[in-house]
Amino acid sequence: MNFDEFLIRISKVKNIPLPAQVSQFKMAPPFRLELLEKNKEAIKFAKRAGVLALFYPDVFQKTYLVLILRKSYEGVHSAQVGFPGGKLEPDDDSLEHAALRETFEEIGVPVHDIEVLSPLTEVYIPPSNFYVQPYLGFSNKTPRFVKDESEVEAIIEISLGHFIDDNMVISKRVSTSYKVEVEVPAFSLNGHVVWGATAMILSEIKDLLKQVL
Repeated sequence: MNFDEFLIRISKVKNIPLPAQVSQFKMAPPFRLELLEKNKEAIKFAKRAGVLALFYPDVFQKTYLVLILRKSYEGVHSAQVGFPGGKLEPDDDSLEHAALRETFEEIGVPVHDIEVLSPLTEVYIPPSNFYVQPYLGFSNKTPRFVKDESEVEAIIEISLGHFIDDNMVISKRVSTSYKVEVEVPAFSLNGHVVWGATAMILSEIKDLLKQVL
């Protein structure tokens, strides 16, 4: 879709109720409810983070969404696909500020080039005990991405048409941070399998977009 047309249509999102967990749970792992129950006490002390779903035009004015592939490291989100963003730091004014700051640090998009359209529904991540606040935003400029070599393995640019194609929803057996393999719903995007919290956030975005596109 042409980006100018996308901007006209996506502006309507502000007037639409969020699909929230109805949408998120379409892409939730099968053990999600069990983990929420198991982590009832830990949730009270969960850390906070902000992430950004950033749409932008490519050089041909086609609409794209950016995700990142995280580096391999000793942690629960090693080598996973996610949104740019990160944890709330003491100097951050808000979770939105954290999302924008981390987006600049991780992929080099200046804060002043980004307009945040709307917050989305929070997602709790049991393995790391984080509550993540996603934001929907856009840049009118074609970004010149610069990845943080210490944290980002690759920048993944996904066309809008590819993202909203229902054929990109798959079922995949994955290894979890709990040392078990399970069958989970996932997105197949640019050759990457995207599941867990990122897929849950993407599901809400997809359902929102399908109401306005």
